[in-house]
Amino acid sequence: MTDTGAVAADNPAAGPNTEATGDSSSSDADARASMPAWLPRAMVLALALLGLFELANWAAHQLIGIAIMMTVAFFVSLAMEPAVDALAARGVNRGVATGAVFVIVFACTAGFVATLGVLLVETVADVVSELPRLIDELVSWVNSTFHQKLTLDQLRDRLFKDSDVISSYAARAADNVWGLSSTVLGGIAKFVTIALFSVYMTADGPKLRRALCSLLPPAKQDAVLHAWDLAIDKTGGYLYSRALLAVISAIAHWLFLALLGLPNALALGVWFGVVASFVPTIGTYVAGVLPVLVALTARPLDAVWIVIFVVVYQWVQDYVLQPRITAKTVDVNPAVALLAVIMGGALLGAVGALLAIPATATLQTFLGEYVPRYQVREDPRIERRDRKRRKRKRG
Repeated sequence: MTDTGAVAADNPAAGPNTEATGDSSSSDADARASMPAWLPRAMVLALALLGLFELANWAAHQLIGIAIMMTVAFFVSLAMEPAVDALAARGVNRGVATGAVFVIVFACTAGFVATLGVLLVETVADVVSELPRLIDELVSWVNSTFHQKLTLDQLRDRLFKDSDVISSYAARAADNVWGLSSTVLGGIAKFVTIALFSVYMTADGPKLRRALCSLLPPAKQDAVLHAWDLAIDKTGGYLYSRALLAVISAIAHWLFLALLGLPNALALGVWFGVVASFVPTIGTYVAGVLPVLVALTARPLDAVWIVIFVVVYQWVQDYVLQPRITAKTVDVNPAVALLAVIMGGALLGAVGALLAIPATATLQTFLGEYVPRYQVREDPRIERRDRKRRKRKRG
């Protein structure tokens, strides 16, 4: 007892330090006892899941372009497969039939692009050559109508007053030449990639379906094959019906524009047929802008006749041609088609707008096959319309 007191007296800090060490050890033990055993593992698992999410997000952003191209190639193969199947049923080798169909499609596409390029170049040249006369007539009309005394010199001074703005715009345009060139080259590379995959998917379509269905149980295989065949039938049928409408529209407008004596009547007719048939609801009016512009540079009165013909032809196509041509395929409501194009363009840009209507037609038919429908009471307005259509068909 005396010895212990002596040691404590000789080393007065020993007692408090010992107590502090004991308190620290007890607090660490309490902290370890209060931390759940699963928390470190949960933290490690959370960090691992976060890393996997970031990796998947990065991979998705890297592969989204390839996924879009594969989707486009898939829909192109769906559209081309009916024609390939028809040739194969006549004894033509499937590879040869696929090559023939795609050569025809590429030739038509290249012809349309070339025609459109020539048409735009000549139209711009005509507008530039006629621009002074048109401006002079416009200034004269403004002066006589609004009692003004404007001159071309005043307009030119106002236009070029901010010459530095024009020069800076030209400099920016020159800087964007390289960006435009890379965009064009990238577009060509994407087009070639989509074409190659479309050819492979079409040529090996039956084998591809068989390989995918082999991964499914037998009870699901029939449903998948039926849905796939339905998509082929409706996508191809819809596109072929629009192509037939485009040919009829191109011929009709070519003859009308040639009758008016408008330059490049055939090219304008092709432009009109393609745009009016493949752009829903508003395609006819969008396509009519270019012929009207050409007519204004030649004979302004012809522009009025073109507008009248465009409106009349749109009515004939909607109520006479389209119901008969699309009777055996699928007819998408114009409002639904326009909404689908807007939504497809918002999601995937121009590619989404092009794929929107075939996808909508396939989905509409698929829902019609599998979604139950119930009897609805008769509507006299619909009955009157159906009677009128039956009378037109009999007539």
